[in-house]
Amino acid sequence: MRKLYVLLLSLALSSLSSRATSATDDGALTLDSCRQLALQHNKALQMSQLGIDKAREIHAAARTNYLPKISGVAAYVHTGDELSILTTDQKSALTNLGSQLGAGFSPEFMQRVQQLVAAHPDLAPLVQRAQQTGAALQQGLNGVGRDLAQRFETDTRNVAVGAVLFTQPLYMGGKIRAYDRITGYAEQLAGEKLRADRQEVILSVDKAYWQVVSLTHKTRLATAYRDMLQHLDGDVQKMVKEGVATRANALSVSVELNKAEMTLMRAEDGLSLSRMLLAQLCGLPIDTTLHLVDERLSDLPTSTAGVQADAETAMGARPELRQLGLAQSIYAEKVKVERAAFLPTLALTGGYGMTYPSMFNGFEKKLKGTWSVGLLLKVPIWEWGEGKHKVAAAKADAAVAGLQLQEAREKITLQVNQTALAVNQAVKKLALTEKSQSRAEENLRMARVGFKEGVVTTSDLLAAQTAWLAAQSDKIDAQIDIRIARAVYNKALGQ
Repeated sequence: MRKLYVLLLSLALSSLSSRATSATDDGALTLDSCRQLALQHNKALQMSQLGIDKAREIHAAARTNYLPKISGVAAYVHTGDELSILTTDQKSALTNLGSQLGAGFSPEFMQRVQQLVAAHPDLAPLVQRAQQTGAALQQGLNGVGRDLAQRFETDTRNVAVGAVLFTQPLYMGGKIRAYDRITGYAEQLAGEKLRADRQEVILSVDKAYWQVVSLTHKTRLATAYRDMLQHLDGDVQKMVKEGVATRANALSVSVELNKAEMTLMRAEDGLSLSRMLLAQLCGLPIDTTLHLVDERLSDLPTSTAGVQADAETAMGARPELRQLGLAQSIYAEKVKVERAAFLPTLALTGGYGMTYPSMFNGFEKKLKGTWSVGLLLKVPIWEWGEGKHKVAAAKADAAVAGLQLQEAREKITLQVNQTALAVNQAVKKLALTEKSQSRAEENLRMARVGFKEGVVTTSDLLAAQTAWLAAQSDKIDAQIDIRIARAVYNKALGQ
């Protein structure tokens, strides 16, 4: 049973799909299909979508400010001379430490030693050993001095440092949170801009679509009027030959025929330009020949129901109001950002650093390092009132944004009432044009009958035909006006 249900469902979907395909096989476009084409290919909408992507990335970047930042740094320096802890004299003194000690014995002391050896020859070996020991001691002290002097050499002609550092904000005066909210509001603002642009594109497509439909019907009307005058011109020419009409009657008909041909030419040119505009809005080449479904209708079905101004719906749906509301929130957060710039900030810092030469155990030709951790506190002390003035300026911007929102609400309320009135006026105009059309048709019928019977002049028949043309044109305008007025009203409601 389940398999049978799935099979029937598949057949039903296939049937619906084939019907949808057959409905568009002739290439005729509906209003909805034109809208979809425009929404897919419109460059302004594509730019707005990229604006949303950009705002999303900026918001994501702002949220990273809550996290610690880790960075690495390294440097190498080669100098011509190394740093020296000891002076040149101190190095020389250490190198000749033993010699200087031996030179400390005075000549008088050496003379007395020689006198002592001369008086006591048995002490000569002892003195000789003492002299040998002193010489060895001098050499040893000289070596110790040289080694000590070498150990004081820094070898800083080649210096390298490297470190990995991290910084974790602990308190930034509320700046990070405020910036996070600002970028979040900016992302929502970009979304509302896209929605507003979509509504604007849809309205532009609606106007262009119904303009094409209007000019198509007017072209047909102009063609019918031209054909009517051509038929009348032929009849009048026959009547002139038969002597029942004058040459002036024929000329008046000929003049009206020329006017009708000019009107038809202007209508065709306007229709071509309107098709180009619609093709451009739909993202198609402007030389594309568009065929619309509503062009085929001999009479446009039009709703004659009036509307009531619904300002409350507009207040909650208009993207412009949402944008201004978000802008007001952004300016309120900017006040916090300006205030945070003059509040204390606290951050946790740390890292691991290495140096060459190493100085942890004297100067060693080794690369060694150690870790560190600490707190960084910054407290503004005196800024000459700069923070106060900047906060006041930011508050002024926020107040301006609030006033702009109030003004926009008032203007949108007025716009909703105006567009609703335009719809109702278009409905009334259609009712009047329908009455005028029926009367013009009856007047033309009676004029034709009277003209055939010879009781109506050519001028009266031309006047009746002109009145019929005006009535038909007014009806087409009224039908199109209702469509466009409803589209404008829906946009005013934010739909």
